[in-house]
Amino acid sequence: MNDSAWISASWLARSSLAVAPDLIGCTLARQLASGPIYRGLIVETEAYMAGDPACHGYRKQTRRNAPMFGKAGHAYIYLIYGMYHCFNVVTDREGLASAVLIRAILPPTSLPPRPKDLKGKPERYGAGPGKLCRLFHIDRTLSGLPLQPRSGLWLEPRSPDFAQKLTQGGHQIIQTTRIGLSQGQDLPWRWYLNHCQAVSIARKSNQNMG
Repeated sequence: MNDSAWISASWLARSSLAVAPDLIGCTLARQLASGPIYRGLIVETEAYMAGDPACHGYRKQTRRNAPMFGKAGHAYIYLIYGMYHCFNVVTDREGLASAVLIRAILPPTSLPPRPKDLKGKPERYGAGPGKLCRLFHIDRTLSGLPLQPRSGLWLEPRSPDFAQKLTQGGHQIIQTTRIGLSQGQDLPWRWYLNHCQAVSIARKSNQNMG
């Protein structure tokens, strides 16, 4: 696979507020240790950055959140409620806490080995950060690794077809507030693909970016 086949670290070395909407329509790719590669369309993201009270790096750098302060283009993965992993794309410059949470993906037609607790319609298997991590077998062993094929986890740019539909109004990206926060919940730093059944929760929009 050549370098142009995946999103570069330099493309991600921007504010999370710029990267988060630009990742809608891109592809999350995962190669399992057994060999198969699975891809899912990114349909929902949230931005977190320095100065944001909801950001894990708001107070200081710790052993747990260290990857968030690292170089752009790396994975930051953490565990919530002791059981659900959340996958974040590190953005901006090194030393600054900045990342984009991948909240939902539209799963591929050919699914990886599915955990038994993922039930319901297949298009909802990736409808939430915990769900998509379980579906694609993403856990903390990948945290801090570069998002490249050699790590087994990487990002691919929007297809020409998706980009064209977005330009022509066939796809619409909605901007709204983030979900499940006790602080910073009023900030409109969540984006999702409109009318997509894989989105975790659709809310009344603050802005239509399509």
